[in-house]
Amino acid sequence: MAIVGRSGAGKSWLADQLKARLGPIATRLSLDDFYRDRSHLTPARRARINYDHPRAIDWASAQRVLRDCFAGRPARVPRYDFKRHARRAQARVFRPKPIILIDGLWWLRRPGLRRFFALTIFIDCKSSLCLRRRVARDLLARGRDTSSVRRQFRNTVEPMSRRYVAPQARWAHLRLQAPVSQLQVAELERKLRERLQHEVPKTKDFRRNTH
Repeated sequence: MAIVGRSGAGKSWLADQLKARLGPIATRLSLDDFYRDRSHLTPARRARINYDHPRAIDWASAQRVLRDCFAGRPARVPRYDFKRHARRAQARVFRPKPIILIDGLWWLRRPGLRRFFALTIFIDCKSSLCLRRRVARDLLARGRDTSSVRRQFRNTVEPMSRRYVAPQARWAHLRLQAPVSQLQVAELERKLRERLQHEVPKTKDFRRNTH
């Protein structure tokens, strides 16, 4: 299942909530892992890159991982350090489970990736709420200051969201309005369990159950 929406919409929160409810039959994958490695650039040049444009993602790696998961194979997933804008030295081994919860800004933009997802969700969220959430996250987890977060939100996050994130709503099976309620989370859990019950008898591996 793919969860998309603008930065701060609550994609990661929803994926975490579902993973906690589904327990051992579910795992999670984030598009954040696939930002391109910028370790070969100076810190000043890294700071000038537009990380809110889809070209900031290593799409070849993302597709390779989805293809491995679709086939039921373990995949090597990069680990990204947002404070340095660079990948960490060692990748992690990602082992697919019957349900994979995948969140990120742009998963639905590419037809070649959309085919992997049996269920897709787009989260609508007001700009003011997204900004508040983004400030809180970046100050705590990414070593940023409030002024730089607000400046980036105004200069690149919002324009790129309107251009590249919002249009994906047309490809979503479901649209939710943030904040997503626990009742909605419970209903999504029910849908996923129901879908899994219908899919499992058809195959002995994960090829139909990894999305």
